[in-house]
Amino acid sequence: MPHTDDSPRPSEPRERPPHLPRHRLAVLVIVVLLIALPAGYLVQSAFQSRASGKDKERAAAATSLTYARPPKVSQRIYSVPVPVSSTRVAFYEANAWQKSTMWVQFRTSPKRLTEFLEDIGSSRAELAEGEVAISGRKARVVGWRFDEPSSHYRSLRLDQPGSEPDLVVTVDTTYPSRPRVYVVSTAEF
Repeated sequence: MPHTDDSPRPSEPRERPPHLPRHRLAVLVIVVLLIALPAGYLVQSAFQSRASGKDKERAAAATSLTYARPPKVSQRIYSVPVPVSSTRVAFYEANAWQKSTMWVQFRTSPKRLTEFLEDIGSSRAELAEGEVAISGRKARVVGWRFDEPSSHYRSLRLDQPGSEPDLVVTVDTTYPSRPRVYVVSTAEF
């Protein structure tokens, strides 16, 4: 008697429905490599970018001294090379359309102070004793006070040609082994 129903015979190979992939594992690996992995990198990049933006936003929103070393780019733009071994470093930057100013303060050694002054194109001999060259208005912006009667100040003003920033430096030499340096650098565009 011949076989009449339409079911496949056990010895005949069954055809696979077209919607079921033969190599599920290979398809899974391809999906992970082509979709999930780049998506993971995208998410990680977004978080890093967001964190970077928050740091820049925080720096831009500062309204007083930030106790940290100024970025190297700012040190170059404003010609304020903060010595490597300086302590108690703080800065504040204010930008306007035609004029930008950076206030920097740090404590350093006498040797590093001499190197700093040479780096900005000056020397210790140019520091006028008993003088505070930073104006009261500029000092108030960041809360500096130069009216302490027991403090010993020396100052210099460096007006530079062209687009180079003008520097006003005041050094508190009350503690000669660790002088405190205050700098106001103004760049006009």
